[in-house]
Amino acid sequence: MITRFTNIVNGLEILGKTYKESEKVMKILRSLPSKWHTKVTAIQEAKDLTKLPMEELIGSLMTYEINLAKKLQEGEDKKKKSIALKATTEEEEEVEEEKQSEEHDDLALITRNLNKYMKGERFRGRKFTSKRDLSKKESSSHGDKEK
Repeated sequence: MITRFTNIVNGLEILGKTYKESEKVMKILRSLPSKWHTKVTAIQEAKDLTKLPMEELIGSLMTYEINLAKKLQEGEDKKKKSIALKATTEEEEEVEEEKQSEEHDDLALITRNLNKYMKGERFRGRKFTSKRDLSKKESSSHGDKEK
């Protein structure tokens, strides 16, 4: 913005129109947008605009602009939701897969051993009775006693 203003003023000086330093300062302050109103008011009250050099005004406005940008950035950062993601490395994934594979292998081994045990001599001749069969035997044994 300052370079554009300087180019316009230099062009006018070539054409014969010159401005005092205080007039340039006032024109810059009037051209600022409304969000800069607080800074303009502070500069007008704190400093004598007739003696304020352009370089000091430009420096003051640039620091204010930097502070505005920081505040806007902080406001945007607060509004953003942060999401925490769990990162895993390939090694961790491999370890997890190995654990699952080992658990699967252990389960298969236990199942095979249980089947062998059930097929063994101890269980070969046995027949397990269901609850229905037990209730029939009990009712028939009660009937025998009554006779």
